[in-house]
Amino acid sequence: MKEVFDLTQFDEYKEDNRREVKAAEGGLPQNLWDTYSSMANTYGGVIICGVRERKDGSWCTTGLKNVSKLKKDFWNQINDRKKVSINLLHDQDVTSYEVGNDVILVIKVPMADRETKPVYLNGDIFKYTFKRNNEGDYHCTDAEIRAMLRDQPRKTIDGKILSKMKLEDFDQESIKQYRFLFEAKRPGHVFLSMPENKFLEAIGAAKEAEDGTIYPTCAGLLMFGKEYKILYEYDNYFLDFREHLLPDVRWTDRIQSQSGDWSGNVFDFFTRVAAKLVLDLKKPFKLVDMVRVDETPIHDAVREALVNCLVNADFFETRGVVIDKYPDKIVFRNPGTSIVGKKQMLRGGESEPRNSGIMKMFNLIGYGERAGSGVPDIYAVWNDAGYVEPTVEETFGNGQPNRTIVTLPLVASLAFSEKRPEKRPEIPSKSKRSAQIEKRLILALDVIRENPHASRAFIAKKLNITDGQAKTIISKLKTKNLIHREGSDTNGKWVID
Repeated sequence: MKEVFDLTQFDEYKEDNRREVKAAEGGLPQNLWDTYSSMANTYGGVIICGVRERKDGSWCTTGLKNVSKLKKDFWNQINDRKKVSINLLHDQDVTSYEVGNDVILVIKVPMADRETKPVYLNGDIFKYTFKRNNEGDYHCTDAEIRAMLRDQPRKTIDGKILSKMKLEDFDQESIKQYRFLFEAKRPGHVFLSMPENKFLEAIGAAKEAEDGTIYPTCAGLLMFGKEYKILYEYDNYFLDFREHLLPDVRWTDRIQSQSGDWSGNVFDFFTRVAAKLVLDLKKPFKLVDMVRVDETPIHDAVREALVNCLVNADFFETRGVVIDKYPDKIVFRNPGTSIVGKKQMLRGGESEPRNSGIMKMFNLIGYGERAGSGVPDIYAVWNDAGYVEPTVEETFGNGQPNRTIVTLPLVASLAFSEKRPEKRPEIPSKSKRSAQIEKRLILALDVIRENPHASRAFIAKKLNITDGQAKTIISKLKTKNLIHREGSDTNGKWVID
């Protein structure tokens, strides 16, 4: 936590959601423990005793009369389970410093792990649990406390068996489409030979209970269930995609789970929305092994962001998943904050999805496979493309539900625009001339695909080239064994190999 407190920066600091000062002139202040609880349940921080805040927000030291006694009182109280639910600190986390002629005490509070949240006081979890935002410490609502309790187990809640549900509560068309994508991604996989109930069990959408019956899991219900059945388990379940392409229209397209004209489940939402999100993204001309590639890392990153949003959503929270697409940005809003914390989420390397069962099912069809690296990968792709950097924001407190908001700008950064005012198409060739020929080869193949009886003159006209150039293109296509002629030059046709 070096970046949170550095003694050399003391005169520049002001209180915020990770720094709090206490005068502590009369001893250890009681509200220190509210701050300890709030920082542990949020992002961590530092509590600095022997300092007060001026009216302009700057700090000045008040000095501590007996630092050794203050330390002793602190350790006695933090180790008292009747006072504090857990001690997260080590000896090196409580340090005294000299500032001018005064001594201050700096207490570094780490963010608690999911297994130890919520950190609470006085033995009363629902009365004395705190969180912290820029307004300071605040009492957690019952909903926020229950959300932390849900997130405690390493075994995520979407693995729960729903013994009151049946596999018939799944939408059959959703399962059919999922199996189609599964087979395309993993042809010949052993799961594909299983009957449907065993296939669903193998992918985590169902589990066998003690009575030998296979029931849906929460993950299966969310992924494949019919919307009105999902609401039996998740009262606040809601998925909403809104496209805003015209300034005077509230939205130009909308997909929402309660419309009643589709299943309303997570899997169908993903397939429908993913197609909408990448539809208008730029597709620069690119050839790989003589095949035009219409997808870019940006397309993959947008789908990765969508999966990330869905697998980390707390579907018990209010307001649901909301995704807004604008001409210049895409905004993902999902209920719940990150289990590993915003800092770790941005750093990557540690995968802690809130819905690991849903994550597994997406993994099996080729999405979200890079565990723990999703958000850093998105940042890297955006940087390579020269776009304005994405942002990640977590909101909570002040009566608002916990939410994570990821914004992907679709506009070039100023630095990139100045450096590369015109980004040229990426064509893997050794010279401009060879690149032009490769482009003509692809375009000629497109012409032949649409009109197998196309003559050389027809191809030349379509590509706006000379007859001699068309002859060269056709010759190269034949040499590369991409096409051959069936029948005579007059009445025959081209066949693409």
